[in-house]
Amino acid sequence: MKPADRVAFFTRLRDLNPKPKTELEYSSPFELLAAVLLSAQATDVGVNKATRKLFPVANTPAAVLALGEEKLKGFINTIGLYNAKAAHLIAACRILVEKHHGEVPQDRASLEALPGVGRKTANVVLNTAFGQPTIAVDTHIFRVANRTGLAPGKNVDAVEQKLLKNVPLEFRLDAHHWLILHGRYTCKARKPLCGACPVRDLCSFKQKTDATE
Repeated sequence: MKPADRVAFFTRLRDLNPKPKTELEYSSPFELLAAVLLSAQATDVGVNKATRKLFPVANTPAAVLALGEEKLKGFINTIGLYNAKAAHLIAACRILVEKHHGEVPQDRASLEALPGVGRKTANVVLNTAFGQPTIAVDTHIFRVANRTGLAPGKNVDAVEQKLLKNVPLEFRLDAHHWLILHGRYTCKARKPLCGACPVRDLCSFKQKTDATE
C-alpha cells in the first residue's frame, strides 16, 4: 500500500469512528490489565460478563490477592483456560503489590515480567491505559494488515514492526482500535464484508466479496 493510500485508509476509519475504544469494560489500568489477561482465546463479551461480577468485589491487586485463587476461579470459570488465567492473575497481582506498590507499571519490561502478560497484552495496556502509540497485533489485526497490504508479515512481530513503520504518526495512537474493530466487524476471516468496506478501493485483497452483512 502506497503512503498516500495509508493516509486515506486511516482517514476514512477515523471519519467513521473519531474516538475508538476497546470493547473490554474497565475503569482503571489494573482493571484493563486484568481484562486483557483474561481475554486470551476468549471474546470481549465473555470477559465483560465475568468482570462485571468480579470487579465490584475485587478490582485492585491487593483485593484480588485477598480473594484468593479458588474464589477467583468462581468469578471467571465461564472463560476459557480459567484455571491457568486465575493462577497468572494471582501471581501478577502479587508482583504488583510487592514490587510496584499495587500500581500497574508504565514500561514494557515491567509489564512483560508479569505472569500471563506477553507483548500483545503489554501493548494494549501501554496504548489504552497510558496513551502510548503502540500497536498490539491480535488475529484480527494480523489478518487486516496482511489482507489489505497495509503491513504484510509472516508473524505478529513482523506485522507489528511494519505497522509501526507504515502507520502515519497522526493515526498511530488509535490505529490498534481502528484495525481490530475493522477486522472484527467488516474484514472478517471467513466472509469479509467487502461490499460494505470503507477502504475497499485501497485494499489489495484479490478475492473481494460483494457481501454487506
